[in-house]
Amino acid sequence: MVRACVIAAVLPFAALPLAQAQTMPPGAKQPSDFPRAKLTAGMYVIDAAVAANDADREQGLMYRSKLGANEGMLFVFNENAVHCFWMKNTLIPLSIAFIRADGTITDIDEMQAETENNHCPRNNGVYALEMPKGWFAAKGIKPGTQIKGLPSAQ
Repeated sequence: MVRACVIAAVLPFAALPLAQAQTMPPGAKQPSDFPRAKLTAGMYVIDAAVAANDADREQGLMYRSKLGANEGMLFVFNENAVHCFWMKNTLIPLSIAFIRADGTITDIDEMQAETENNHCPRNNGVYALEMPKGWFAAKGIKPGTQIKGLPSAQ
C-alpha cells in the first residue's frame, strides 16, 4: 500500500486582511489564485478551491483563519492510493472526506488545527475534500454519499 503524506491547511478564498497576508511565506499561493469547482453533496453546493498539483496540495489551506459555511478545498491526486493529511500551519479545525474516483465518500475524519497527527483513510482514493469542522456531520453526509462535479483526476 502506497502512502502519500499531504499537508492539509486552511486558506481564505477572499482577499486576506493585510496582517494575515503578511504571515504567508514568500511564494505561497493566495487563496484567490486556486482554481475553483462547484461540487454537490446531495442538495448541498460546495465552493471548493482545487489543489491538483504537488505545490498546491502541499500548501492546501495553510495559513487561513476562516472558511465560509460551504467553502472547502478539493485535493486531486494522480494515483489511486491512501493519501494521508496533517494540519501543520493550519489555523482552523477541519473535517476531511476521502473520496474514490467514482465520487463515493469512503471515510470522514475530524482534524484539529495546528497538529501533526496523520489522518489516513482506510481505503484508497483519488480525492480528498476539506470543509469546516463538523460540516459533513451537520449535513448528514456520511461514507457512501456521492460527490458530484469532481474534476478529472490525472
